[in-house]
Amino acid sequence: MIHTPLKSTVLACALALLSSSAWSAAVESAKPRNRLAAKIKPAAPAPVAAVEDNSPLSEEQMAVAPQVHAGEASCEFKHKVSVTPHPEKPGRFRLQFGQAVYNMAPEPTTTGAVRLEDKQAGVVWLQIPAKSMLMNTRIGQRLVDGCQHAEQVAMAQVNEPLTEGGIGITPSEPQTPPPAPVVKASAKKRVK
Repeated sequence: MIHTPLKSTVLACALALLSSSAWSAAVESAKPRNRLAAKIKPAAPAPVAAVEDNSPLSEEQMAVAPQVHAGEASCEFKHKVSVTPHPEKPGRFRLQFGQAVYNMAPEPTTTGAVRLEDKQAGVVWLQIPAKSMLMNTRIGQRLVDGCQHAEQVAMAQVNEPLTEGGIGITPSEPQTPPPAPVVKASAKKRVK
């Protein structure tokens, strides 16, 4: 005669053994039968050659071009972004992030930030004194952030005490502060 606690232990062990063998059978059936097929990873899509914008740049756009930090920028999560002047089109730039290469045109801003944009690909490179970032405007997400060119690193070290609480850009047009709210004083005083 088997005692009740021993019965439950034997029953639990039997169920565990059955479930583990059922689990391993399910895993085995999910594996591809061909070992070569299991080793092949799906190929990443080849980068599509972007159609270059050949429209002439305005004087305002050309004025932004000298402010662009050309070269390699180190970004968060050990990513790299390379910005190089276009070899055949003055004022335009090529930006490489991973396998993707974008043809960027400078766009003027009122904030003092440098903005490069590839309208056909829907990406924007924003450069402020402290850092740069690459954004996908079609989905409204940053592709990479925290990018710093050597000049930005040096500028951040020099201006560290000045940029407390700010991001290091100043508007090109002076902004007037909003009017102070009017506080009405209570005219009636309580007399006892």
